[in-house]
Amino acid sequence: MIIEFVQAAILGIIEGLTEFIPVSSTGHLVVIGNLIGFKGQAASTFDIFIQLGAILAVVALYRQRFISILSTNKTGFAGPKALTLLLITTTPAGIAGFIFHDLIIQYLFNSVSVSIGLVVGGIGILLVERSLPKIKKSQVDLLDRRDALIVGIFQIFSLWPGISRSAATIIGGMYAGMERKTAAEYSFLAAVPIMLSAALYDLYKSIQFLSSSDMLILALGFTVSFVSASLSVKFFLRFLGKNTMKVFGYYRLVLAPLILLLLLV
Repeated sequence: MIIEFVQAAILGIIEGLTEFIPVSSTGHLVVIGNLIGFKGQAASTFDIFIQLGAILAVVALYRQRFISILSTNKTGFAGPKALTLLLITTTPAGIAGFIFHDLIIQYLFNSVSVSIGLVVGGIGILLVERSLPKIKKSQVDLLDRRDALIVGIFQIFSLWPGISRSAATIIGGMYAGMERKTAAEYSFLAAVPIMLSAALYDLYKSIQFLSSSDMLILALGFTVSFVSASLSVKFFLRFLGKNTMKVFGYYRLVLAPLILLLLLV
C-alpha cells in the first residue's frame, strides 16, 4: 500500500508539472508509469483522476475569467464570444478524438510513439521560435474566430501522445500572431473543455474498474496534481514573460532518445 501511495504521488507531481507546459504530460506519464511498474487498466483510470486535478487547478487560477465566460458580458473574452471561440477551438480535436479514440489508445500509447511525438513537437517549437510571425495579439481579449480556428486545427496534432496539447496549441497561437504569453493563456483556457470532455468520457468507460479501496490513492493523486499544476502554470507564465520556448524544444529532443535508451537497457 505504501508503494502505491508513493507511485500515486510521483505520477500526480509529473502530471501537474507537465500538463500545461509544452513537454507532453501523457508522454511523461507513459514512460514514468512503465519505469515504476504502474500500468494497466487501474493506472489508466488513475491517470484520468490526476488529469482532472490539473484541470481544476486552471479553473481555480482563472476563476474570474471562467465566471466572465459564463456571463452575458459582451466585452473582451467573455460571454457568448468566449464560448464561441472555445467551441471553435475544441471542435476539430474533439471530433477527431471521438472517431479515433480507441485506435489512439491501442496503437499510440507506447514509448516509441511518445518519442516520435516528442521529437516532432520539439522541432515545431524551435521552428516557430526561429521564424516568429508578426505579433498581432498581445491579449486574450483581442482574439477572434480565425485565431480560435488555427489553434483548434493545431490541437488535432496533440492527439498523438508525446506531441503535447500545450505545445500544439501554443505553437498554433503563435503562428496565428499571438504573443507567447497570450498563446499560453489561451492554451490554458482552451484546455478545460477538451480535457474535461476527454477525461469524463474515459472515466465513464473505466469507472467499472474502480473499487472503494482505490479512493485514497485517487484522492492523493488528484490533490498532488492540483497543487503541482497550480505552481507549474504560475512558473510558466513568469518564464514566458522573459524567455523564449527554445529550452522546451531542446529538452524534448534530448528526452526522446533517452526514453528509448532507458526502456531498452
